[in-house]
Amino acid sequence: MIRRNLFPRPLRALTAVLALLAGPAFAADTAAPAPALALAHESELKACLALAEAKPDAALERATDWETKGGGHPAKLCHGLALFHRGDFAEAGRLLEELGAAVAPGDRRAGASILGRAGWAWLRAGDSTRAERLYGAALESQPGDADLLIDRAIARAEGERFWDAIDDLNAVLAKDPQRVDALLYRAAAHKALSNTRQALADVAQVLELKPGDPEALLLRGTLKALTGDGKGALDDWKLVVRIAPDSPPARVARTNLERAGEPIPAPKPEAQPKPPEAQ
Repeated sequence: MIRRNLFPRPLRALTAVLALLAGPAFAADTAAPAPALALAHESELKACLALAEAKPDAALERATDWETKGGGHPAKLCHGLALFHRGDFAEAGRLLEELGAAVAPGDRRAGASILGRAGWAWLRAGDSTRAERLYGAALESQPGDADLLIDRAIARAEGERFWDAIDDLNAVLAKDPQRVDALLYRAAAHKALSNTRQALADVAQVLELKPGDPEALLLRGTLKALTGDGKGALDDWKLVVRIAPDSPPARVARTNLERAGEPIPAPKPEAQPKPPEAQ
């Protein structure tokens, strides 16, 4: 299954649910107005989240200190994400799962968002069953959420339940047929089931929507190799290396070419700006 980045969605989406996390829960502990508290905790959470990605150890220390000072849910959220980015996936999953369950009764959308992060942490920890369960819980609060359906499809595919993964991806694509990531994941699931024709059809649709996409070209090359089109496979892998030489798909393509005894093509030169016309 084609994998997402460290987190399936940008962390800025978490700050959208901060109204609950940084609001009334803090008003009882201080004389400061609740709006001022919300702004202060929102600012601190944004800074802590940015630090969690760049320097997770420093973010963990910051979040722990913030928790001792009454940081509440926002501090715990940063704590969990710092653990995730440090690679402590199971510990992050447990903390985020507890936080999501605590937040959900007051704000279903916020709880679903955090449970989704917990699911991704458990998936990285190698527990696809627990991840799928958490995505299911999140979907109970946010039925039909496309990102959560895609995340659950990845968890299901990790557990080799490819038809169930395809069901989730079909639901996404029924609402948004141009969702490129869902098409790619469905192609990968069909490939795992040896449904090569369906996989190629999905990849072709991706390349119509996003010409030159390195992941799609890499997968198309692999599918061509499986169907006996060796030359077509090599051409696709070479194209990946030329147009996206520093990408993860290019690294895989180079390995495939080396195994086939093929020369590695040079990257495609970047277009040079035209000199200004003479006056």
